[in-house]
Formats: sequence, C-alpha cells, structure tokens
Amino acid sequence: MQAKQLYEFGPFQLSTAEHLLLRDGDVVPLTPKVVDVLALLVERSGHLLEREELLSTVWTDSFVEEANLTVSISALRKALGERADGHQYIETVPKRGYRFVADVKVIEAEEVLVLRERTRAQVIIDHEEETDDQSDIRTEIELDAKSQARARATRRWRGRALIAGVATMVMMAGLAYLWKTAKTRQAETNAQIKSIAVLPFKQLGEGEKDELVGFGIADVLITRLGSLNRIAVRPTSAVFKYLGTEPNILSVGRELKVEAVLEGNIQRMGDRIRVTARLVRVRDGELLWAETFDGRPNEPFELQDRMSEQVAAGLFLNPADEQKKMLVKRYTKSAEAYQEYTRGRYFWNKRTADSLKVALAYFNQAIEEDPKYAQAYSGLADTYSLLGDWQYAVMTPKEALPKAKAAAIKALELDSALGEAHNSLAFCLDGFDWDLDSAGKEFRRAIELNPGYATAHHWYAWHLALLRRYAEAISEMRKAENLDPLSLIINADLAELLALAHSYEESIRQSRKTIEMDANFAIAHNHLGQAYLQKHRNDEAVAELQKAVQLSAGSPTCMANLARAYVASGKRSEAEKLLSDLKKRSNLSHSFASEIAVIYVALGETDQAITWVTRGFEERFNPGVLLRPGFDLVRSDPRFEDLVRRVGLPQ
Repeated sequence: MQAKQLYEFGPFQLSTAEHLLLRDGDVVPLTPKVVDVLALLVERSGHLLEREELLSTVWTDSFVEEANLTVSISALRKALGERADGHQYIETVPKRGYRFVADVKVIEAEEVLVLRERTRAQVIIDHEEETDDQSDIRTEIELDAKSQARARATRRWRGRALIAGVATMVMMAGLAYLWKTAKTRQAETNAQIKSIAVLPFKQLGEGEKDELVGFGIADVLITRLGSLNRIAVRPTSAVFKYLGTEPNILSVGRELKVEAVLEGNIQRMGDRIRVTARLVRVRDGELLWAETFDGRPNEPFELQDRMSEQVAAGLFLNPADEQKKMLVKRYTKSAEAYQEYTRGRYFWNKRTADSLKVALAYFNQAIEEDPKYAQAYSGLADTYSLLGDWQYAVMTPKEALPKAKAAAIKALELDSALGEAHNSLAFCLDGFDWDLDSAGKEFRRAIELNPGYATAHHWYAWHLALLRRYAEAISEMRKAENLDPLSLIINADLAELLALAHSYEESIRQSRKTIEMDANFAIAHNHLGQAYLQKHRNDEAVAELQKAVQLSAGSPTCMANLARAYVASGKRSEAEKLLSDLKKRSNLSHSFASEIAVIYVALGETDQAITWVTRGFEERFNPGVLLRPGFDLVRSDPRFEDLVRRVGLPQ
C-alpha cells in the first residue's frame, strides 16, 4: 500500500494512518481486514483490482479464502450504504475483481505529521528568542527591507505551522476519541444481541469434504454458549437443515427469528486446520465480529476452547467464573470418543428410523472408547426413546424405554448437572414408569440446568398435558417453539395440544402453518385431520388423513384416524378394511393395540375397544394415548376410567 494518507469521498473520510472510516465525523465500525480492503480499493480508485491481488495483499498468510473477500466486500457495501441496484462506490467486475468508482480527494497525512513535528520544534525556538527582547529589537532595526520581508514571511509560516500543528493534534485526539467511542458502541451493540444461531461450518478447498467436521464445531459452540444461560441459542436440530447448503445468512436469521448468525468455514492444509468465524447482525447484515483460529484436526479440544471463549468475548457476554468453566467444559478426553459421539448426534438429527439405528451404533462406540462419557450415554437414552416412539416404531416401548432409562441414569451418575440427561430420564418416567411426580421433578431440573433446551420444554409440555393442565402445556410448548421456531414436530405438537384444549380453529391454523413449512410432514396433516373431525368437517378430514397415511408410509396412528374419518363420513366398509389391515400387521413387531381400539370406538364396538386398549395398557403404552379424541366416546365407561386411574392420570 502507499504512504498513509487521508482520503475523502462523498460523506466519508478514510484515515489509513489510524485505520478508521468516518462518515460525517462519526466512526463507522469495521474490522481491520475490511478497512484494509477499502484502503486498497480507494488507493487504486478508478482501476480494476483483481481478486487475486486483493487476497494476496490483504491476507498475506498461507491460507487464502475467497469467502473472506466476499464477506468483506458485502460488509463495505452495507457500511457505505450502497443500493442493491447500483454501485455508487464499489463496482463488481464479474469473474475478475472490483473497482472503486467514486471521486476521491487525497490529503497527504504524512506531510501534516511532519509539519506538526517542525511546528513543535519552532515553538521552542520562538520561546527561547523571546527571552531576549533587546536582541530581537536590534536585529529588527538592522534588517534591510528585503530581510524584513523574509522575516515577515517566516512569521507567517510559523503562525500557519502552529495552527496546522494544533489542528493536527486536535484531529488525532479526535480520531482517538472516535475510535474509542466506536469500540464502545460496538461493545454495546454486540452486548445487546439476545438470540443467535450457529450454522454448521463450511469446508473450503479441494478434496473430499467431511461435513461432520463443520457440524461438530457448530454443535460444540451451541452447547457451550447455551450453557451460559445469557443468550438464546438455537439448538442443533434447528440449524441441521442448513448442513451442506449455501444459505443466505440474513434469510436464515429471519427464519430462525434471531438477532445474529454465527457462521464460518474450515480449511485444511496438511496436518493443520484453520477455522474462520464471523458474527453477522440479521437486521442490517453488518459484520459484528470475526476471528480466525488455527489448530490440528486430531486435537479438537484446544481449538474448541479458544473458539468458545472468543465467541463469548465477541458477544460481550462476560461470563462469571462458574460459567467460564462451563464454556470450556470437556465431557471426554478421548478425541476418538468425541468423533464417535459427533457422528451419533449427526445421524440422530436426521430423525429417520434408519438414521436412528446408525446413531445408536455410534453412541455405543463412543461409550466403548470412553465408558465415562456422560454425553454419549445421554445421546444413547435419547435414541432409545425415539426408537420406541410410535413415529418410528423400530422397537416396542417395553424393549426401548428401559434401555433409555438405564442410559439416562448412567449419564446422571457421571454428570448430575447434564440437563439433557435429566430430560431423557423424565421422558422414561412419564412414558413407561407412569411416575408423573418424579417425571415432573426431572423435567423442571432439566429446564433449570438448561433453560434454552427446546426439547425439555417440548416434552415437559406433554407432561403437563397428562395432568390436564392444558393452558400451562400450551404455554410451555410455545416456549419450545420460540427456542426452535423451525422445528416441525414442536409446531405440529402445539396444534395437537390446542385441539386437546378444544381450541380447534387455532389448532387448524397452527397445523396449516406447519404444513407451509413442510408440505410433506405427515404428522401435521394427521393433526389437521383430527381437528377437522372435531369440527365435523368430515370431507376435509378424510382428505388430510389420506395424505397423512400416504406421506407416513402407512403409519398405524394415521390409519386409525383415517378410519375414524371414514366412519364419520358414512364409509364404514373403508374403515373396516383399515382395521383388518392393522390387525394383520399387529404382532409382527407391535400390536398397535391403542390404534385398533380407537377404530373399534368409532365403529361403536365398545367391548372390543376396551379389550384392545387394555392390551395396550399391559404392553406399557405411552399414557398420552388416553388423551386422544378418539377415546372420547368411551371416556365415561367405568372400565376406561379404571385404566386412567391405574396409569395415574387425573380423571
């Protein structure tokens, strides 16, 4: 770059000496690299700067990232207030580089600094000369006309130099003040960030890409930042959908309803790894903070610690001593166990029957590598819980939930402060042991330890529903939705709770909202169909439940609700056919007793209904099935009331 100067263009002043950009005297907060890019463009105003030259000049180390340049140019455009449809300052030359096109006025800052030094020296000389007035008078008298003219010119120069020197010192003091003010403003701005999403980091460069690395970095940052309980951090499940994509950062932020997005990329070079992280404000796309971290792929923990601390510092969270420990807490010392655990969470987040089986294998491998790895046991518990759920039906509740409970208890023996494990245990106590009092305590402890854990609020909402505390259940589910606004299952389950509370119109609106998020999500169509049934909109119910059966590949629950809709529509034979199909499928892996019972209720065969729901009770069904609207017609039957009492639910 050229000698340090002052530049003016439009309302902006750029001081390369002070590394500052001002607009009408106010500092525009920019990162040092962004200022370097601007300085290079301004110094070469009117000339094309190739991308390669910008990269090699500004990023002089061995890692050169085009993404850094793209982000820097974007930050500059926003800082300069460029319109989306024009290039008032920076012109993009496709596939080549950029050109600064505004008129630039140059003020030689180096000359001003020299002038200041000469002025300071001259002030001393003037002071010494003024101590001998008589000498000055004699000298003045003896000067000829030409000498007097030179003396007068010298005085004028001294006066101007003095003014310039003072002005320069005032300017430098002002710049220093403005820089300090800008840093303070930036700290205040970043400290005002109350919600953040951490996206899976992208891997740059040639060669095979392992998206698990970027997923693992994001997952660790989400867990650690969330542990501070100072800022709302979107869970891993909320950002998982962006893995392997090139999303628009601001659009993602708006979708996730956060104030800032943390994203970044990874580069490998031999046995080294470089991670670049950037914090972007969603409101205006301003780059709030950026940092680069170097490490080795086979030594992830030290890199994770530095990143966690620096991201927290960039957000100005100022964690207390206890929180600082959580910020760098390591759940295992084994890099191999950590890698297996990360793979387990990766497949768990895919939420399919096959991916859950893969996750189960990875969590078990992580435990083999480190038998004291509490998080791995918690992951194992969560996996068993879903494998035994009706949505996946890989295992019966009798097979899955005792294993889930054992894993959760082991996790808590190793780390009693692990909120996720308390939540896993609570799910088992509710869904299998039917110990609602103990489950409530565990849910509340999970939320106390990790109030930003959306799944805890989600499952606790269902616990409250079991107690018929529907208003509280809906409130808790809304908390889960606020923490994970793109979660399909949370949005769908909110609709089901609204229907249980007889808020059918609101339930219908909520299901439609979920379907707008993903038209292929079968559970949302199932809940919408049930709400239509309660409103006696039978044709619409049939249409939605047919979609649910198709999209779920024949889910027994969706089939049972479709059979109910057929009966309500006068299509009894179609309902009986579905009943026959379910009975043929029963006993292969599940008896589907509760679903078969619901169909018998709709057909008016109460004795058969009670027989089958009793069978479900003996198989330890999730007590939530007893809340289903399909049982409303037998709810007053003494035999059904007895089952409700034996499960421990309020009448």
